[in-house]
Amino acid sequence: MMARVAGCCRFVYNEALIEQKARYERGERKLGYAALCKQLTAWRNSAQTPWLKEAPTHPLQQALKDLERAYSNFFAGRAALPRLKRKGHGQSFRYPDPKQIRLDQSSSRLFLPKLGWLRYRASRAVLGEVRQVTVSRRAGKWFASIQTEREVTRQVPKATRVSGIDMGVIRFATMSNGEFLAPLGSSKRHEKALRKAQQTLSRKVRFSHNWRKARRRVEKIHTRIGHCRRDFLHKAGTFGPSRASTKPSSIRAGRSFAASCNTSSPGTAAGSSPCRRRARAAPVRPAGMRAHRTAAHRRTSTAPAAASRTTPIGSAHSTSFPEECSSCGTKGRTRRTLPPGAPAPQGAGAQPGSPAQ
Repeated sequence: MMARVAGCCRFVYNEALIEQKARYERGERKLGYAALCKQLTAWRNSAQTPWLKEAPTHPLQQALKDLERAYSNFFAGRAALPRLKRKGHGQSFRYPDPKQIRLDQSSSRLFLPKLGWLRYRASRAVLGEVRQVTVSRRAGKWFASIQTEREVTRQVPKATRVSGIDMGVIRFATMSNGEFLAPLGSSKRHEKALRKAQQTLSRKVRFSHNWRKARRRVEKIHTRIGHCRRDFLHKAGTFGPSRASTKPSSIRAGRSFAASCNTSSPGTAAGSSPCRRRARAAPVRPAGMRAHRTAAHRRTSTAPAAASRTTPIGSAHSTSFPEECSSCGTKGRTRRTLPPGAPAPQGAGAQPGSPAQ
């Protein structure tokens, strides 16, 4: 029955749009909402469309209001010209009169004209006085959105600190204190199931019974992906230390990772405590090139403590770190380590006084 009511609203909307376009081609003025309501009464009493009487009047009138609003937005430059609605797309209707709506939250029931008492599964408690109800269909399920009116005291936020948030791709959100929120990746999680469902849909004959079943299966997967994203965004609104992470290893892409430098500082004896630093990886390379991942570099000098000078990272390596170690003062990015006593490669940039020379 709800699908039939939604179909009646779609029919009224399309018929009114066709009438408006015909009047425009004849050079006549556009009909207003009151004139369209008179046309609706004629359509309901017509012998060609007697099934319009099966639908309640108010949802059909709301369809005409939607068309009037669409034309207003078009003339104001806020939207394009209204178009005809397709069957099975955007099925919804609205009950604007609160006197005809009854809500029983104790037994989870909702009364709507021409539909009677309906059982529903409440997502949350309905607070305030009911003003209108919008019934819509998504992925084969019907949802009732209840609009209420109540007095709410506006709460003033009590901020204790100021934080900056950087939105990105590798990291969904990065706080100014170093904490970050990893992305959800719901599309990648459902990629295999979606690919199989779309392949099955492509092999069916269009508009057949099996084609409709396969289409509903694809629609359900897309709806599940959308629900995961909305749930993630809703939970990300309460971003805090409990959901944040400070471990760069939780990010799979190689834009930021941890590297260690186990090089003795200049002027210190060999075998002293190594310095640990975090380095930033090089920018992501173009497609087709393998991402650069380095291992922990460990090397100490065997020279006497008085004349100790270690080889800077990068003097005997092919690439260099963009940052400088605060403990040992060395620079460079390690890709491979040469064996002890091996000569430095050409163009490696070895500095004078290093053991590699």
